This record gives sequence, structure tokens and C-alpha cells, in this order.
Amino acid sequence: MAHPLHLTITVEVLASEAELTPAEATTWQQARAATDQAYAPYSHFHVGTALLLDDGTIHKGTNQENAAYPSGLCAERTALFGLASSRPERRILCMAVAARPATGDFVAVTSCGACRQVMTEYENRQGTPIPLLLPGPNDTIYRFRSLADLLPFQFSASDLPTVK
Repeated sequence: MAHPLHLTITVEVLASEAELTPAEATTWQQARAATDQAYAPYSHFHVGTALLLDDGTIHKGTNQENAAYPSGLCAERTALFGLASSRPERRILCMAVAARPATGDFVAVTSCGACRQVMTEYENRQGTPIPLLLPGPNDTIYRFRSLADLLPFQFSASDLPTVK
């Protein structure tokens, strides 16, 4: 007989940037600044991601569009793929995402499904949770303790058959 499965995901809703730790505030501001580098001539929707690394540096990514849709790539994946290619030994301490129209104020946004899958893969590779900051409505900020909270039924290596 079928029975319901109840999931609980805890998300802290911060009233403003003033509630961020200093390290989170830096990461948050760098994600917002990264939107200036987005290449979004088709959607005019600029997304930036910042990764705070274990050496104190910030690695950024932006959405990169292409006239041959869907050949572009989201900011979250450009940041993670770029980091893995250039500095694979670094651990991510915090991740922040920001988005805005080409002309206008920042808006609430969440990561797409493909990015959520990639984000959880990187968290699994790292072996420790990666806190995530996302913009919420009315200048609130969502603080997730782990990227896995965005994708509770993630597809992982354990779902693949064993090849002999």
C-alpha cells in the first residue's frame, strides 16, 4: 500500500544582507558584481555566481548564451566547471547566485534543474556540504546549509550500474 514520504528542508530566510557573515557578504557581493560580465544578448537576463574557496579567494561564473539555443551555459555551471578545470584542489566554502535583467534591479531566482544536478555532484566530490545563498523576494536572502537541499532525490554515482 502506498504511503506518503514527507521531506523536510530547512532554509533560513535572512531579512537583508546585514544578516550575512562577513565571508558570506563578500561572496554575495561578488555574485552580484559578476552579473556585469554575463553574456546575455538574447534573454537579457544576467546571472552571476561566486564561489568562496578555502584559500579565501573568490571564483566567479556568469551565464553565457549562444544564438544556437540551448548551447549556452548557466552561471552556476560555468563557475563550477571553470573551478574544476583551473583549481581542482580547492574546496568550496560558500556559493552565491545573483540575477537581474540587463537594465533593472536584482530579482529572486533559483537554480535550474541541470545546475542543481551539477551542484550536488560537486558537493558529493568535495565530501562536505556547500552552503548556498540565493536571492529571495523583497531583498531577502535564502541560506541553504547544503546544495543537496535543492535536489533531495539527486541522481548520483550510486544510481549507476556497476561495470565489470
